[in-house]
Amino acid sequence: MSKARDRMVYRRSDGNWVNKRNDNDKASSLHKTQGQAEGAARGMLKNQGGGELITKGLNGKIRSKDTIPPGKDPCPPKDTEN
Repeated sequence: MSKARDRMVYRRSDGNWVNKRNDNDKASSLHKTQGQAEGAARGMLKNQGGGELITKGLNGKIRSKDTIPPGKDPCPPKDTEN
């Protein structure tokens, strides 16, 4: 189950990539590339104390999940995917 502060990156029908917090109805930011949207989402997660970043591919299926550690956690969890 996802937490409210987790973020999702996906492509809209108009071709823009969306960075959206899971508990919001509107996008936090729109970007021309998936990399830009992921970078913005990572920065926002880091600033708010960490969380899960879920990235969907062009087909709409989950492509990647990445745990962004809290900003000042002395023992962050190890992420084996990235």
